[in-house]
Amino acid sequence: MRLPERGPDPNATPVVQAYCPQVVMRDQDAIYRSYAKGGQDNADKLLFQASLADATRQCTANETTMTINVVAQGRIVEGPAGAPGKATLPVLVEVLDGDKVIYSQKVAFPVEIPSGGTQFIFNKQDVQIPNAQGGASRFTRVRLGFDTGPVKKPAKRG
Repeated sequence: MRLPERGPDPNATPVVQAYCPQVVMRDQDAIYRSYAKGGQDNADKLLFQASLADATRQCTANETTMTINVVAQGRIVEGPAGAPGKATLPVLVEVLDGDKVIYSQKVAFPVEIPSGGTQFIFNKQDVQIPNAQGGASRFTRVRLGFDTGPVKKPAKRG
């Protein structure tokens, strides 16, 4: 038995795939080095070096807000002056629309450094930006990297 063919429902709301901004990393922000006190830029005083590599994202949206889940692969290795232990990496997540920063948050990301180093996964699930019809503009991008300034808590919204 064959069902009758039906055309598109004239009452259905069209669904448009929204644009999800790409994740970009600048070379100078993808590597972070920590040195023993007074040993800045001295290779013998390097405690550890961390790097970010491949990154991806997933977006969900409602009428007013796009939420971006940012994920990146990283690696951390101990240096000549380092030892296994805990480290806190200063990761900066920014969303830019053209040259305008529309979201910025520094994340104090904890990592355990075993002897010889390890890989890690950085994940920031709650990056929220204003949503437009069809998603973010084509000039919007997520910039990910390390930040050497002090880590600040996000401003309270109210």
